[in-house]
Amino acid sequence: QVRLEESGGGLVQVGGSLRLSCAASGHTLSDFRVAWFRQGPGQEREFLAAISRGGDIPYLSQSVKGRVLISRDYAKNTVDLQMNSVTPEDTAVYYCAATSRIASAPREDSYDVWGQGTQVTVSS
Repeated sequence: QVRLEESGGGLVQVGGSLRLSCAASGHTLSDFRVAWFRQGPGQEREFLAAISRGGDIPYLSQSVKGRVLISRDYAKNTVDLQMNSVTPEDTAVYYCAATSRIASAPREDSYDVWGQGTQVTVSS
């Protein structure tokens, strides 16, 4: 059973960048499609980006396209998310999720394994 753990959260200045990492244990992460979601205060969980199973094809939400990069680090067995030009609206708990199924990338129920989340706070 694969287990996921996010890291890299914390305090980020407005206009800066954040880089989060989703590390896997128990399985090779490249065998899964991996996605990043976030949930802001009082908001529903929102899809941000996904990367294809066995490859590096990204699928990005229109809401963050142009600000977000998703990539795999095969050596570290991680999937990383970089977000640029952050604003206070990017304050949220960021989650990574993984699936081995063929399913819609933006849907939460497409993913079988979730990390615990990492808090990102953008300060002005």
